[in-house]
Order: sequence, then C-alpha cells, then structure tokens
Amino acid sequence: MERLSGRSTIVAAKEQVSCSMAEEAVVLDLKAGVYYGLNEVGARVWSLVQEPRNVSEIRDAILEEFDVDPSLCERDLLVLLRDLAGRALIKVKDETAA
Repeated sequence: MERLSGRSTIVAAKEQVSCSMAEEAVVLDLKAGVYYGLNEVGARVWSLVQEPRNVSEIRDAILEEFDVDPSLCERDLLVLLRDLAGRALIKVKDETAA
C-alpha cells in the first residue's frame, strides 16, 4: 500500500457497493463477498471518498462536521483509511511520490 499523508489522494474502489443505514454505512466487497459496517463518522468518510479527495480535505470536512480534537481526528482517520486500503475498499495515490 502507498504511504498515507495529508496529500495522498483517496477514492473508493470500483469493486464494491455500499448503502446507508440510518447514520451508518454498509460496504460489500464484491471480490471477497464480505460486508463491512461503518459508524456515523466512518460513513461520512466513505461518502467523501466516492470522489477522489486528499486526506487533508477529508480531515477538514470531518473537523467541520463533528466535535472532535484535530489530532485525534487525524490519527483515527489514518487508521480507518489504512484499514479500508488494506481491505482493497479504497485506492490510495501518494502525491509526494515523484
């Protein structure tokens, strides 16, 4: 997986489908046939990555919409994005790569 930084671009992988359920989201990995559940904040991140966005843009949107400490937000966001990338649910492009 590419290294994640504030300038990394994230987009949802094509090999999945998702739906909203109340304030949460469910994602089905079509290749593995496995469902993943996301809480309210994870569901918002998921909606943001339906179009290519960099990590900083996603973090800023979450900070605007939720009452969360900025350093905790960034740490938790990177954990979530690494998990999603590890499951091949998102694609990561490191913009710092030459």
